Amino acid sequence: MVDALTDLFILRGPPEYIRSDNGAEFIAKKVRAWIGAVGAKTAFIAPGSPWENGYCESFNSRFREELLNGEVFTTLREAQIRIERWRRHYNTVRPHSALGYRPPALKSIAPIDQRPTMH
Repeated sequence: MVDALTDLFILRGPPEYIRSDNGAEFIAKKVRAWIGAVGAKTAFIAPGSPWENGYCESFNSRFREELLNGEVFTTLREAQIRIERWRRHYNTVRPHSALGYRPPALKSIAPIDQRPTMH
């Protein structure tokens, strides 16, 4: 994931802030060092306030419930393959209630009606 974000930052420039919670996944010194190295600042979500980034909290919950709680990875490669398979399903097949029960992939999102409006 860090490699993909680094490539994206090279193409588009780094964001001013990278928001994350204070969970175990985001407190590592190496991650904080990487965020600083790419020229961004950290914007941590205060403990006990998931409303500061509901999308992130919702995703983390789904990821844990739909994949991590039901798997035991025996190798790093197996984890990479299974997580990537889940990510593709999550983005291209799985319905999301916030999107009218469609997946978030661009090809699945219906275009907005472009009829002219009367003023």
